[in-house]
Amino acid sequence: MNTSPNERLALLGEIAAEIAHELRNALQVVSTSAFVGRTAPHKAQAQLERISRTTEGAQRLIDDLLDLARGDTFAREPVTVLSAIVSAREHLDPDRATYIDDIDSAMQFPLHPRLFARVLSVLFDNALAVSSGVPKVTTRATLDDASLVVEVEDDGPGVPPDLGTRIFEPLVQGRAGGTGLGLSLASRIVRAHGGLLELKTLAPEGARFRIVLPR
Repeated sequence: MNTSPNERLALLGEIAAEIAHELRNALQVVSTSAFVGRTAPHKAQAQLERISRTTEGAQRLIDDLLDLARGDTFAREPVTVLSAIVSAREHLDPDRATYIDDIDSAMQFPLHPRLFARVLSVLFDNALAVSSGVPKVTTRATLDDASLVVEVEDDGPGVPPDLGTRIFEPLVQGRAGGTGLGLSLASRIVRAHGGLLELKTLAPEGARFRIVLPR
């Protein structure tokens, strides 16, 4: 990954923010599981296993992000796209949104499973964060001889036109309380796959993000 010093600093900031986000999520799971294990001893074993899965997953993702920061070439493997979608929503409250998945459950594509799931997680997080109610989030995926196309669409307030052309730049915030780094890093991960992340629909029609990955 050939980058200028400024781009390198921006990337390191994005990586640091994502690592902090992942550690916070993992610590929340550990804290909750420890509480359940103490107050309900018969559930302790299941909670210990949950803590183990969570910490191991966080460690793997942090290692992946550090590889991305170093510019290392990461290995890909055939991934069921639906499994990446499910993984991206593991930390989200299932009642917080209505999810519609328009996708062939057997569809596979060569991906880095954890980094690609992180891209989708950013898109899902944003859809929930900008909505004041219970949004409808639709994920579509199509695969042909040329590319895999994944779209994540929500029925929220959309992206203001003045942000539409800058939404993937570091520190550009499209929602209150955001870091302005999530979409920038998501775009970098997609580019590291050789693809493109783009915003297709602007306010007031909701937001539609499209990931295009060439074969």
